[in-house]
Amino acid sequence: MAKSVLFLAILLLPFTTVAQKVKYKDLFNLLNSRQYEKAAPFLKRYIKETSDNPNAYLFMGFIFQDKAMNNDILRNTDQMVAQCDSAVMFFDKAYNMVTEKELKRNDEYYQMYSRRDLRTGEFVIKLSDVRLDLEGRVASLKERKDRVKEAKNHFLNCERLYGVAVKTFTDLHSGFRTEKEFLLRSDEATVANLEKLVSYFDSTTVSLNLFKVALKQVGKTSYNPIVDMQDIYNFKRDGSTGASFFDDDLKLWDYKRWGMATLEKIKTEIFPMRDSMITFDMMLNRLRDKCVRDSVAVHGEMGLLTDNLLYAQLKKYDTDPLPIAVFNMKRAELEYLSDKIRFRPQRDSINVKIRLNALRIELTNLKKIDSVTSTILKRDIDSDLANFEHFVNKAFGTKAVLISHINSMQDFAQREKLKKEVEREATIQASKWVIAGTDSIPLFFDGDRDLPFKPLAIVEDKFTVGLLYKDSLATGYLYSITPSRIPDLKANFEIDKLNFKKRDLQVIKNINVSVGQGQIYFVLIYSQAKVDDKFPATLAKIYKTDGLAWANSYKLDFIPSEMNYKPENGELSVKLMSTSGESKVIVIDKNGKQR
Repeated sequence: MAKSVLFLAILLLPFTTVAQKVKYKDLFNLLNSRQYEKAAPFLKRYIKETSDNPNAYLFMGFIFQDKAMNNDILRNTDQMVAQCDSAVMFFDKAYNMVTEKELKRNDEYYQMYSRRDLRTGEFVIKLSDVRLDLEGRVASLKERKDRVKEAKNHFLNCERLYGVAVKTFTDLHSGFRTEKEFLLRSDEATVANLEKLVSYFDSTTVSLNLFKVALKQVGKTSYNPIVDMQDIYNFKRDGSTGASFFDDDLKLWDYKRWGMATLEKIKTEIFPMRDSMITFDMMLNRLRDKCVRDSVAVHGEMGLLTDNLLYAQLKKYDTDPLPIAVFNMKRAELEYLSDKIRFRPQRDSINVKIRLNALRIELTNLKKIDSVTSTILKRDIDSDLANFEHFVNKAFGTKAVLISHINSMQDFAQREKLKKEVEREATIQASKWVIAGTDSIPLFFDGDRDLPFKPLAIVEDKFTVGLLYKDSLATGYLYSITPSRIPDLKANFEIDKLNFKKRDLQVIKNINVSVGQGQIYFVLIYSQAKVDDKFPATLAKIYKTDGLAWANSYKLDFIPSEMNYKPENGELSVKLMSTSGESKVIVIDKNGKQR
């Protein structure tokens, strides 16, 4: 090792003095051992000083050829092309200057071309071999230069086209929070940009394939790109980063796959869904026209007018889509209008319950309209309108018209609801009274009100029993409770006036029996306060068809607890109970006589 270093130092000694002329024989030892990097500066100096040595030009060509072959064809393309040109230039100089005489005089410099002559068997150096080699090297360098330029051109196209694809994708999703939002707001411009994205990516892959072919034609290089396609799963996270086409492990976002899948969704789901929304809205509008113009209820048609597929598609892209809220608002209005038409005859019915039922249903519909419109007005309307701009524009024209329509619907519902509530309250109050001519008999217990009629019993939807006080004197009554609150049975009967005064109401009680589905009534009014150690009572028998049959007063030993009617003989048994638990039964015959 020490001897080699010493030899190299001695070898380079003639080149160490700048002013001293370079000796080619000394330089040739470096060149012949292919130590081009060390020899190049001295060879350049030698050529500058000496222009008649073809071997110097030959080796300078070798040096540039070696650099061109080992240089990075992509990162240093211009430098490599210049090296090829330089090598060709020096080879041309050598080609034009080398002669037979040169080969014989300096044969030691051209031993690389020495070969055995097949005729003589001796080793010779032929001018034709030298020129053929130089011609081949020049042709190879020119071809390599062209191939490298072609490869670099395809490489730059890959970078440029993929960069455009990345920007197109980034521009597509910028401003959108989610991919679903992007799809809902897509339009023809979106379709055009998606098609451009796919086209740019297709062009990228074409250029990439041409680049790989060109690399093979260049020959041995440090590049062997293998594409690894990356799927875009997350709209906001994936797809926005570029790629290094210098890398052999070349990771590319698969814009074509994503773009084609997205185009498919827009063309086969989003656009048809928009048309379906408009069609569905038009059908609701036609039903409303039928209600308003023709006064026809449309319950049956509404039942058939369902589009579960449309609703499912909308909810696939928005959990609470504006169009469904608008459809629900319109359906609620249709239900109200249809019920209003259906209940028109019932609103004039004398049947209080029928009127109340109609009002209850209409109020439910109005509350639904009010609730739906209030919910819509609380939404993020601007975001909703952006997601469903096509629907709003086609169905209402503008955002302002939609909001105005919703406000009008809410105002209508609130006005109607107020009117219906007043009407319902009036009807409820009317249901609390039986109207018999000029008399109003209460169907409620209210000791605080000074009413002439004091109910003792109210059997819902059947009859009411009580006492009527005029000038503080009592008369018993029974009125039937009909749906119209106009009684088809009314009976007044005399009672024990002395023992049933108004001041004694707290101790006055009643037992009643209805026989034969209301054909016969027995009414027993009694006092819980003793008079002469007896309990005063009045019993009345009333027929539905003939009215009052009789009314008799009695003095009872105990307080009555129940009554039983025997239809076979028309007798009524009354069971009496003492406070100590002692019982007794009295029997009243069909004419009111106690047996």
